[in-house]
Amino acid sequence: MTMQDKDKTHYRKAFNSPYLSSSDIVEPTVLTIQRVALEPDKTKKTKDQFNTAYFVESEIRKGEALKPMILNAHNSRVMRNLTSSHFLEDWQGVPVTIYVDNAVRFGKETVEGLRISPNQPRAEKPWLTPESAKMWAGAIDAFKRDGNLDKVRERVQVTTEHEKMIMEAANVPVS
Repeated sequence: MTMQDKDKTHYRKAFNSPYLSSSDIVEPTVLTIQRVALEPDKTKKTKDQFNTAYFVESEIRKGEALKPMILNAHNSRVMRNLTSSHFLEDWQGVPVTIYVDNAVRFGKETVEGLRISPNQPRAEKPWLTPESAKMWAGAIDAFKRDGNLDKVRERVQVTTEHEKMIMEAANVPVS
C-alpha cells in the first residue's frame, strides 16, 4: 500500500514558518479571505511589511491550524484583479484557490511558491436530499414538467438512488 502525498510530511515542515507555505498545500485548496492587513514580517528576518492574508477557515487539514499567507506582488495583483479593487480592505470574503507553483522565480533561483489562481473558484453545487424538503419538492415538480432531471442537475448534485426516488414520487415508472 502506498501513502498519498497528502498523508506524507514535506521536508520544509521542519522550518516551521509562521506563514502558509508550499509545504502546507498538497493540492489546490479553496480558502476564503477573512481579511488582508499590511503587517511587519513575523519571522523577524526582515524589517519589511507584507500584505498578509488571514482566512475564514481555521484548519488546513483536520487538526492542523491554517496559517496566514504573505501575498507577494504577483498574488496581490491577482487579488486586485479578482476583486476589481486596489484596496486591501476590499479583499475580504473572497474565495480563492491556492496552489503550489514549482516554477516561481526568487532572485536567480526557481523555487516552489504559493499562487492564488486568477480564476474564481466555482462554488460546489449542494447535494439534493429528501431532507431539503423545498428543493426535493421542486425536483419532483421539475421531473413531472420536463420528464427528466436535466435542469435539476444544473443546480444541484443528486445520487442515482435519489433520482429514482424523485421519479417514483412523480409517479413515473423507473426503468
